[in-house]
Amino acid sequence: MNSEPPVYRLLGQPEVGGILIVADHASNRVPDGVALSIAPDLMTQHMAIDIGVAGVAERMIRPGTAAYLANVSRLVCDFNRYPDSPGVVPEASDGHAIPGNVLSPDDRADRIARYFTPYHAALTNLLDETEPALIISLHSFTPRLASDPHQQRPWQVGVLYNQDDRVARVALAMLEAEGLVVGDQQPYSGKTLNATMNRHAEAQGRPYLGVEIRQDQIGDEAGQALWATRLTRIVDAVTQSLS
Repeated sequence: MNSEPPVYRLLGQPEVGGILIVADHASNRVPDGVALSIAPDLMTQHMAIDIGVAGVAERMIRPGTAAYLANVSRLVCDFNRYPDSPGVVPEASDGHAIPGNVLSPDDRADRIARYFTPYHAALTNLLDETEPALIISLHSFTPRLASDPHQQRPWQVGVLYNQDDRVARVALAMLEAEGLVVGDQQPYSGKTLNATMNRHAEAQGRPYLGVEIRQDQIGDEAGQALWATRLTRIVDAVTQSLS
């Protein structure tokens, strides 16, 4: 019998016309049988997990809002990539080599089949069965990359999108109105790093909001509660704007 935990956690009860939070990097779990062969302390850093996002998502759960959270570290399999991308099983991250991810083609294909494929298949089924009014793609980013320590990242939050910016524009204005330092396509661009939302939202015409919160904003329970309240308020207003 296979007792391995599933590749995702579902919090709350998804509803047709509700809100679904999707967090591709919400866990630092390394499943049994996977050996990354890196220093243990790296598993608590941004290269392994989007720090704080699970806590924010958990605090946003209410009737009509559910969360679909990755339950495998991005170092095992990065769900916010395309299956043929080298980064889906990263051999290095932020300047650190990951020896356990130097795999043969067959082993790499097995890793993808074991984690990536069921993660996205389950998300596809969930979205098809409980069509949400809005998807929230929730991520966090480090204030400073170890591989580029001189890069300035002043944004407290970033909003990412690809072709569909109808929700992003409303959210950007609301976040700026709260006096926050907001990145429009910062610290990354959704034109180039938006795989999950490209697949499950843009390709299907589903409205979505891509949010990147700086990790020092949500590194503790107080910050997570603050941002959960803020995002819930913004999501409610954005959803009304779509009606």
